[in-house]
Amino acid sequence: MPRDPGRAPRIALPRRGRVLVPTLVILVVLGVGFALFSTFYTELLWYRSVDASGVFTRRIGVHVGLFVVFGGLLGGAVAGNTYLAHRLRPTYIPGSAEQQSLDRYRMGIEPLRKVAVIALGVVLGLLAGLSASSHWKTYLLWRNGTPFGKKDPQFGKDISFFVFDLPWIRFVLSFAFTLVVLCLLASALTHYLYGGVRLQGFGDRTTDAARVHLSVLLGLFVLLKAVAYYIDRYSLAVRESKVGRADFTGLTYTDINALLPAKTILAWVALICAVLFFANVVRRTWLLPALGLGSLVIAAVLIGGLYPAVYQQFRVKPSEADREAAQITKNIQQTRAAYGLDAVKVQGYAAQRAADVQTAAASPTLASSRLIDPYVVSPTFTARQQGQTWYEFPDPLDIDRYTIDGKETEVAVAVREVDTSKLNASQRNWTNERTVYTHGYGFVAAATDNPNTEGEPSFLSSDSFGKFEPRVYFGEESPDYSIVGAPKGAQPVEADDPSGSSRSNTYQGGGGVEVGSLFHRVLYATKYRDSNLLLSNRVNSSSRILYDREPRDRVEKVAPWLTVDGDPYPAVVGGRIVWIVDGYTTSSSYPYSTRQKLGEATADAVTQTSSVVAQQDDRRVNYIRNSVKATVDAYTGQVTLYQWDTSDPVLKAWRKAFPGTVHPRADLDKNTELLAHVRYPEDLFKVQRELYTRYHVSDPRVFYSNNDFWKIPQDPTGDVKQDLPPYYLTLQMPGTSESTFSLTTPFSPIGNRENLTGFMSVDSDATDPDSYGTLRVLTIPAASAQINGPQLAQSAFKSNTAIAQQISLLQRGGASEVVYGNLLTLPAGRGFLYVEPIYVRPTAGTARFPTLQLVLVSDGINAAYGNSLAAALTELERGGGTPSSGDTSGSGTAPQTSATPSPSASTGATPTPGTGTLAATIADAEAAFQAGQRALRDGDFTAYGEAQKRLQAAIERLAQLSPKPTPTG
Repeated sequence: MPRDPGRAPRIALPRRGRVLVPTLVILVVLGVGFALFSTFYTELLWYRSVDASGVFTRRIGVHVGLFVVFGGLLGGAVAGNTYLAHRLRPTYIPGSAEQQSLDRYRMGIEPLRKVAVIALGVVLGLLAGLSASSHWKTYLLWRNGTPFGKKDPQFGKDISFFVFDLPWIRFVLSFAFTLVVLCLLASALTHYLYGGVRLQGFGDRTTDAARVHLSVLLGLFVLLKAVAYYIDRYSLAVRESKVGRADFTGLTYTDINALLPAKTILAWVALICAVLFFANVVRRTWLLPALGLGSLVIAAVLIGGLYPAVYQQFRVKPSEADREAAQITKNIQQTRAAYGLDAVKVQGYAAQRAADVQTAAASPTLASSRLIDPYVVSPTFTARQQGQTWYEFPDPLDIDRYTIDGKETEVAVAVREVDTSKLNASQRNWTNERTVYTHGYGFVAAATDNPNTEGEPSFLSSDSFGKFEPRVYFGEESPDYSIVGAPKGAQPVEADDPSGSSRSNTYQGGGGVEVGSLFHRVLYATKYRDSNLLLSNRVNSSSRILYDREPRDRVEKVAPWLTVDGDPYPAVVGGRIVWIVDGYTTSSSYPYSTRQKLGEATADAVTQTSSVVAQQDDRRVNYIRNSVKATVDAYTGQVTLYQWDTSDPVLKAWRKAFPGTVHPRADLDKNTELLAHVRYPEDLFKVQRELYTRYHVSDPRVFYSNNDFWKIPQDPTGDVKQDLPPYYLTLQMPGTSESTFSLTTPFSPIGNRENLTGFMSVDSDATDPDSYGTLRVLTIPAASAQINGPQLAQSAFKSNTAIAQQISLLQRGGASEVVYGNLLTLPAGRGFLYVEPIYVRPTAGTARFPTLQLVLVSDGINAAYGNSLAAALTELERGGGTPSSGDTSGSGTAPQTSATPSPSASTGATPTPGTGTLAATIADAEAAFQAGQRALRDGDFTAYGEAQKRLQAAIERLAQLSPKPTPTG
């Protein structure tokens, strides 16, 4: 056959090349497929390791089901309508210029038409399926929703309709709109391409078949719009807006009287319009449907948009506070109920500007004031309890309670965790990091109210907690994965020696996943892209791989429907170290309840600086409950979920969706040892206190004006300008008969005023079920004296001449750095006392850890200091400070106070705080001598020199204080 001179010559690929390209493609597909399979299968193995495979399979099943159903519906509908439009194409196409120009497109598409239609359906189906599968939580809540037993204040429907049903209905409506619009576009384009719809020419612009097809699709679209208008009526109950200057959720006066009727009218208009489109199936004119659609558009603009705006401007605005009063009242009531603020016990507290120090000093609130600040002393824990360089303590520490010598004692607690980044260069290799330094060791605690004579924590002996398993294989700072375990009789290789005894250990906890088989090794080598898992002889037949070890992550995976608190804490329970993690159920669809960003509400000075305290994301919620208490065994990694809030309908829905995942509340109540360490969670309290700054207001007109809103004071002790964190304290609130472990926070008025307007605490002792979770608020009447808030109290401390002199001397010309500890606001003595520990740490040398040197106290006007809380209170009670002439009661400015300086302040020597008595100075000398001896043993000559200076200063003061012989005549 002669070659066509106009055709380019074909270049034949070599046979090897024709085989190589498909082979490479197949290998790439197999590689990607195996990587996906390894990710999926290792996840299943992880869930099996914690006995939660049902959660994994249930979730995967719902994902797949939603993907298939919604992806198949949308992809099939678009492809089917495209195919139907092609089948309904006219046999004869008029030869107009428009159609002649479309001929070349028809001819070009025709050979690939079937493939293109199928590909279009598949691609759109994949996208729709992926989108639908991401709504698995919405589906499960709708499928398993339970009644709240409460009705919304506008429509009288059970709140479960808004929380469980409405979000799913809105998703299905949105999906249906997308499906109909895509089908309409695909069908219209196909009809146009094949002559069923003509934009040019005379007579009918559509064939009968095209008219029927498009009329049905348009009728469905408008019918969906009618349903959407009807559902929008209920959506107004969770719509966000502003009333006056305040954020508001729910129906406003305009919504009820203008927008709600408008939505109803528009729903009927849309329904009539849909009927006109369906009637067009048997009629041969587009006139009536077009008129109906135009009427709908005009009605939407005038009735749905313009009328409510005019109504708001001329009917509501002139007296908005009065018009909106009823709606604001509903918002206040519903918001309090949704956030658990509806049972707050409010008490007026006519606080004195200067608290009665003598009465306060005798109260249990002052007796247990914490001087060991968990946000400061982590380096001290490390310096004194580290043992080996590869161990570390978290920063900050946690607060818990233990019974010591028959008395419940508030303690700072932490576990000694492994930190492979602390290994020296010669130790940094795969074998060491993955198979040797695998776990932490030990539980360390110190009473918060009882530092030793050198200003360091008084560590409790391990005997205080009984016999327990000290190894920590699952913790906040654990490596991302470790290989543990060995055959019986093999030499242990896992470092296990905080005491320096160089002993090793072999893991026998049964946690993690077996990785001895070649198949599992290949899976995890693929997962972590680490060939050492295949090549290293440390991976043997008895090896296990531990991963996803952080307590929060483990709880979130076992219960993916929970929001987990940002600060898990360890406790010794039943001979094991367990992590206690609080879990929340949330919703953003509670009617009339104001939404709050979790990230903003839970941010404070600690979350901004800590690597172990997580800040929540910025999801907006308007309902939250602490419904689950979870534990994670630090040795085995086992996750256990306990029901806590037995009345929460959201938790009930999740327990139906994932049966057997959450243990009943009775199981936790029986475990009294664990119950003794359960506390009120911080993140929930932060959200509640943030809402309470506004929702303490009950009068809707005052709420509208924002005049009586509060704020959370900024932390005055740190460099980060963030909210003051809440503090766990053991205190006795005014009006109560005994002290209790509580979580506390003060409030200040909005604006630039920094005085105190309120104080909130929540009872946090779970062993007292009648009291636990009780929110108490002290409100300071506006007519009472202006009480200094934390900012003013800190300013008063810093501006106090004697205290400032002591601080300056403690800094020793830059050789030391002063660290301000937690500034505690304590209601006591018919007023408020402020207590603040002052720490000092060297700016150079190896021993750069803080030690307590001073305790500052203030009764609201006067200030004093001492080397202990008792000494400072004694000095304050003696009148250690008096207000300066610049102090004006109620002015809102920080009072200038002066305290009696110690003898060291007058001599210029390194200060040793105290009362200046001979006995105290002898104690200071003894403390300095002991510190020097310890520094000498540690080889820290910098600290030894500083201790010698303190000893010399104490000796000089002793010479001044010693009795002089009386000269005789």
